Amino acid sequence: MSEKKLSYEAARDELTEVVAELESGQSSLEDSLKLWERGELLAKICQEWLDGAKSKLEAAKSARDEKTAAPDA
Repeated sequence: MSEKKLSYEAARDELTEVVAELESGQSSLEDSLKLWERGELLAKICQEWLDGAKSKLEAAKSARDEKTAAPDA
């Protein structure tokens, strides 16, 4: 999926724009539905980035904890 290539920041910024457009109430129902769908996709992309970052942090913390708990040889 080419959308996956969006950086977290790009997806977040576009999601902010989508939300602002939806909140303005100026879009037709059809356009609002398209914006909503786009927003759902962007939110998913952001969540995937955040989940990945969380996993990396947890792995680094776990590795650090294992290293400090291991007795010196």
